[in-house]
Amino acid sequence: MGFLGFILLGLIAGAIAKAIMPGKQGGGWIATLLLGVVGAILGGWLGSVIFNKGLEEFWDLSTWLLAIAGALVVLFIWGLVTKRTAH
Repeated sequence: MGFLGFILLGLIAGAIAKAIMPGKQGGGWIATLLLGVVGAILGGWLGSVIFNKGLEEFWDLSTWLLAIAGALVVLFIWGLVTKRTAH
């Protein structure tokens, strides 16, 4: 996957993670992009360690699931750090 594909994957995965996670996360599209990119990196790393499956192809379902799961983990940790969890 190329650089632009990875950025697009991060932006979309971050937006989906924000839509799934309850509560108000705040931040604009740049924060969502950073969340998604960091989440995709984390999800790809965890996927390669646990499932022997990384972020290989843009259109592969496992790539999207790993990126979204990683973004959810990052968003959850960010909520704990900033104390913006769901009330």
